[in-house]
Amino acid sequence: MLLSTFQKELIEAGCDEAGRGCLAGPVYAAAVIFPSDYSNPLLNDSKQLSEKKRMALRPIIEQEALAFAVASVSAAEIDQINILNASYLAMHRALDQLSTKADFIIVDGNRFKTYQQVPHTCIVKGDGKYLSIAAASILAKTYRDEYMDGIAQDFPQYDWLSNKGYPTIKHRNAVLAYGSCIHHRKTFKITEPQLKLF
Repeated sequence: MLLSTFQKELIEAGCDEAGRGCLAGPVYAAAVIFPSDYSNPLLNDSKQLSEKKRMALRPIIEQEALAFAVASVSAAEIDQINILNASYLAMHRALDQLSTKADFIIVDGNRFKTYQQVPHTCIVKGDGKYLSIAAASILAKTYRDEYMDGIAQDFPQYDWLSNKGYPTIKHRNAVLAYGSCIHHRKTFKITEPQLKLF
């Protein structure tokens, strides 16, 4: 059972991102604020859930959260500022959009760039420990997957409907065969030797 909050005194938002390791498409992030006594036994790290379960949980999260927001940073922006900074920026943009402002932030992972002097704590594997981070991981993942499904129609050669932009062998081979497109991150290297690592 995941924990509701890291601390009880301040309004707490959980943040997570999706798409950091992809070759194509934006990086997405979400921020979620739940009531401090919130519980939901079905919520878990998005990577532990099937696509069907993630999509079923999304409207529940959006209905039961005190506030939530989803934001993205484009492939072009990622190329300009690098993927780590883009992940922070996506989370900051999501926090900007919250209808209720967070007084405390918990973030999945081990690094975060301070947001507007709001105190934060980084939690490794936090999406498997705290409900708000798990919910943020589900929102970020489902919104990003939908975006990738939308642009996949125009670029069928890259098989984004199944790989969502992640560096599968088929995706890498397609980039080597057809070149990259406007949605690819140009600073991410796609070379022959790397194929053997996956």
